[in-house]
Formats: sequence, C-alpha cells, structure tokens
Amino acid sequence: MTEAMIRKKPGMASVKDMPLLQDGPPPGGFAPVRYARRISNTGPSAMVIFLTVSGAFAWGM
Repeated sequence: MTEAMIRKKPGMASVKDMPLLQDGPPPGGFAPVRYARRISNTGPSAMVIFLTVSGAFAWGM
C-alpha cells in the first residue's frame, strides 16, 4: 500500500501536517554522570626528571 492510500489523501504529506512528537528525559530525570578529576600525587620528583633528562642529553652528545 502506498502512503496516499493509507492517509486517503493524494500527494505527499507536509511537515506541518505531521504530529509533533519530541523525545524527552525519562520521568525523574537521567541518572547523574559520575566523573571526577583524579590526579595522582605520586610520580618522579623534579630532581629525578632533571637528572634523567640531563643524563639522556649527555649520553646523546
């Protein structure tokens, strides 16, 4: 069956004739999104980084 036979109208349907159906949030809303900025406090110290870079530079010379 064609659309015109189902609607019992000739021609194409206009967008204005179509029912308005919008999607929305579920009742009570969405669950909260769990996120946090977790920056670890561990890692090499500034002296270790400096000595490593200095050693790599000296090795490459």
